[in-house]
Amino acid sequence: MKTTILCCLLLTGVLAKAQTNIDSVQLIKDIRTLSADKFEGRRTGTKGSRMAQFYLLDRFKQSGLQAFNKTYEYPFYYQEADKQVMGTNLYGYISGKSASVIVISAHYDHLGIKKDQAGKDSIYNGADDNASGVGSLLALIGYFKKHTPEHTLIFVAFDGEEEGLKGAAAFVKTPPVPVNRFLLNVNLDMVSRNDKNELYVCGVTPYPALKPFVDAAAAKSGTVKLIAGHDHKEDGSNNWISQSDQYEFHKLKIPFLYFGVEDHPDYHKLSDEFEHIQPSFYYQATNHILNVVLAADKGL
Repeated sequence: MKTTILCCLLLTGVLAKAQTNIDSVQLIKDIRTLSADKFEGRRTGTKGSRMAQFYLLDRFKQSGLQAFNKTYEYPFYYQEADKQVMGTNLYGYISGKSASVIVISAHYDHLGIKKDQAGKDSIYNGADDNASGVGSLLALIGYFKKHTPEHTLIFVAFDGEEEGLKGAAAFVKTPPVPVNRFLLNVNLDMVSRNDKNELYVCGVTPYPALKPFVDAAAAKSGTVKLIAGHDHKEDGSNNWISQSDQYEFHKLKIPFLYFGVEDHPDYHKLSDEFEHIQPSFYYQATNHILNVVLAADKGL
């Protein structure tokens, strides 16, 4: 118990400097851009998806993210009814002092365009799901380019999550480095709004060694509360372990932490638009995520 308390105190000190290092203007710009109509809902294999890829590729380059094999683009294929679909994962890395790896991920795909909506709003913009997670991922890249991490960080924008975690499955099947170097996956999926000011982190129950890192960040909570949960067997359909890309890591017994909010009325609806995000919540949530990553990076 004394060791755990000491660990939390030390990690809390490490986190103090991280509170104001997220670029809030760029954070909002990224979520607004990715959820715009011109990206047509970012459905895997569509023109809108390709346009989103171009935006993310530009942001990766601007941030100075390092590329594996001189490219950020990694296509994969899957069967959908009678046709083959190509998805594209986008990823790069920031070198740390250790060759061990923390993978930080967020899916950029969404549901595309709804048919039979002539004259009506037909675009699933996916602002919270999951332009928000990608915006936070980009913010973390910006932070860690200025603050060298202890571990190497791989940042992945997954495609094909809405089609059944296709991009995550492709990534762990053909990883850029051996998976035995992966210490942790931090997955971000829906982090920009919650009327109760609650951000959940799933993964502490199956991986209790991660609890001190979450506790250290939770101690810095402001109006947005960071809560561990949604990872008990008795949670039933509210158990989130298999509900986003972290599941492909979990199946390989790679520890994970999944950040997200509980479902809201706009989940998977045409109304999941930028106007409904909560900027203050989103900024604080992104800082909580950064603080947990910092604690894990120092403590693993």
